[in-house]
Amino acid sequence: MITGTIKSQVDSIWNAFWSGGISNPMEVIEQMTYLLFIKRLDELHTKEEKKANRLKREVESPIFNSKQQKLRWSVFKQMGDPAAMYDVVANRVFPFIKSLGEGEGSTYSQHMKDARFTIPTPALLAKVVDMLDAIPMEDRDTKGDLYEYMLGKIASAGQNGQFRTPRHIIKLMVEMMAPKPSDTICDPACGTAGFLVAAAEYLQQHHEQEIYADKKAAKRFNHDTFYGFDFDSTMLRVGSMNMLLHGVESPAIENRDSLSQSHAGVEGQFSLILANPPFAGSLDYESTAKDLQQMVKTKKTELLFLALFLRLLKPGGRAAVIVPDGVLFGSSNAHKTLRRMLVEDHKLDGIVSMPSGVFKPYAGVSTAILLFTKTNSGGTDHVWFYSMQADGYSLDDKRNPLDASKHELNNLPDLLKRWQHRDKEVGRARTEQSFLVPKAEIAANDYDLSINRYKQVVHEAVQHESPQKILVELKTLETEIMRGMEELEGMLK
Repeated sequence: MITGTIKSQVDSIWNAFWSGGISNPMEVIEQMTYLLFIKRLDELHTKEEKKANRLKREVESPIFNSKQQKLRWSVFKQMGDPAAMYDVVANRVFPFIKSLGEGEGSTYSQHMKDARFTIPTPALLAKVVDMLDAIPMEDRDTKGDLYEYMLGKIASAGQNGQFRTPRHIIKLMVEMMAPKPSDTICDPACGTAGFLVAAAEYLQQHHEQEIYADKKAAKRFNHDTFYGFDFDSTMLRVGSMNMLLHGVESPAIENRDSLSQSHAGVEGQFSLILANPPFAGSLDYESTAKDLQQMVKTKKTELLFLALFLRLLKPGGRAAVIVPDGVLFGSSNAHKTLRRMLVEDHKLDGIVSMPSGVFKPYAGVSTAILLFTKTNSGGTDHVWFYSMQADGYSLDDKRNPLDASKHELNNLPDLLKRWQHRDKEVGRARTEQSFLVPKAEIAANDYDLSINRYKQVVHEAVQHESPQKILVELKTLETEIMRGMEELEGMLK
């Protein structure tokens, strides 16, 4: 988590944009992202320079050549004249970052074609550069937290039912899936690429030696591991730079309407899907992929996305996805068909029921994490259920952090530990927070996956006094009331 000092610095930058004439939150995010990216390029170049000086040789892969030194953050930030700085950034630095990766045909360069530098005045640019420069961002985690805090300032749900997934929930889902360097990871509704960033961080933290073992391994990590699809060009730009800021050079972030017929041929490509697809999104029924409609006849985007995940996964591929609670118990044919498919045709691993405040202030919808493996041949023996009661933050609109060390305020460590050892939970009482339910019982309940269908509530025994004791106490009370009334009458006389 970022500190209060850094939060107030970001708030000040945000306010500077607003008072400077940029009031669209996504535009503020976009312009701040460009500046963070420009700062990051200078940091990377400086790192290469230090390495070259230490080894007493030329810089191996310079970002800026000898004629481009004025384009570096560390150089232009020291310009005393805001107008001169504005000219350099708007007319030289910005075209430079747009041109990066052009010859390689990277997805980044494709998204940057339409990027615009919209900071309106030299005074605002100088103010924002000074403010950003004052924020310590040497730590990759701090940089990621800072970026997430910025994204969190978009205080309302977007179009098509999109809303930001809290970073600690994303991190939990990634840790539950434990990605491996051999995985091909996809988010078919990636937005700002939060799931892909968290997956990259997990691999960098747990498999650093493997992913950077040699040039071939590094190329696979940077080019062939991460895939994200979205049809919002601003989101794609922000998502691409978010990945770059987190150390992934060329992820496949593509402009694609995942549910459309034009992408119906894409199947069996990925070994891991992490996603929070749009709920109740608008849908052009005619252009929706016909093969998805054959799997599940519906207009509901959350059901179509689940069908899509099954199509995109390789056999043996795993998924951790967020769904609205209605998916778990909806009574329509489409709901039942999809749940039966997950249980009977594939391997449904687990359901995590989350409290309704998790997505506040964006939405109060109740949601769950669905965890499954594509097998095409069944394999569900038991389904693991967990009732998450607390996630370490208050469940109101403020979402203030609580004492994460207390289980009653933060269930996430317990949840992860129990998931990793879920096979040992056979016979665990249904009154507990987590338990296993056999497939036969789920099938008998018409594939209802709501945790309330299987959880048992503990009724506390209430200690009652004996009737004789209650009568004595009532008699004593009656006597005291009568005495009190007599005293009151005496006083009135």
